[in-house]
Amino acid sequence: MELSKDAHSHHISQQFNSELEQLKNHLLEMGGLVERQVGDAINSLVNADSELAVNVRATDKKINQMEMNIDEECTRIIARRQPAASDLRLVITASKIISDLERIGDESAKVARQAIKLCEEGESPRGYVEIRHIGGRVQAMTRNALTAFARLDAEAALAVAREDKNVDMEYESAMREMVTYMMEDPRSIKRVMNVIWSLRALERIGDHARNIAEGVIYLVKGKDVRHLSLDEMQREVQGS
Repeated sequence: MELSKDAHSHHISQQFNSELEQLKNHLLEMGGLVERQVGDAINSLVNADSELAVNVRATDKKINQMEMNIDEECTRIIARRQPAASDLRLVITASKIISDLERIGDESAKVARQAIKLCEEGESPRGYVEIRHIGGRVQAMTRNALTAFARLDAEAALAVAREDKNVDMEYESAMREMVTYMMEDPRSIKRVMNVIWSLRALERIGDHARNIAEGVIYLVKGKDVRHLSLDEMQREVQGS
């Protein structure tokens, strides 16, 4: 059964309605912070801003705490309310999404760590164009996946999953560029490796954004689309 936008506000208990609404709001609040983390991590690297990078790493602790708080919230709802059907799907999906958000925060902190190293070396390596481009894509994926959750929009979630394939192709192309740089100038190997680790972290952020999108499809459609091809996922979303 497909989920409607007001599906979680129909309970006799207004308190239960409030708990589910709070859960969604807390998840989106965490998501907004994580999305900013991605952008700040990218900016700290391409702008050689070590202070911003330090802030990104410090904020990661707050994200970790938010994950634990929301996870406890999910456990409390299951224990007290014993939700069924779409309500249970919401709680399960929320629990999985916050795990992916926490991982995105971790990957952002990795980018920030590379930014600090590159600032200490004092020389900008090649590869920042690729960082900025792929970074912009995965930040948009994260934002769009969260918007799809907020709007219960399975089509928007499907678009995020499609975008992950484009990010993967760009990542592979960027890796080839980085290897070429190192072959042309062996002195650049250490600096370029820092960029490579950053690109890898960004690619992983794209993977986690796709996971969130798949969770949204499960929430809305009641279909587990993990491990499906994009064509198969589209058929589940569009019901064809």
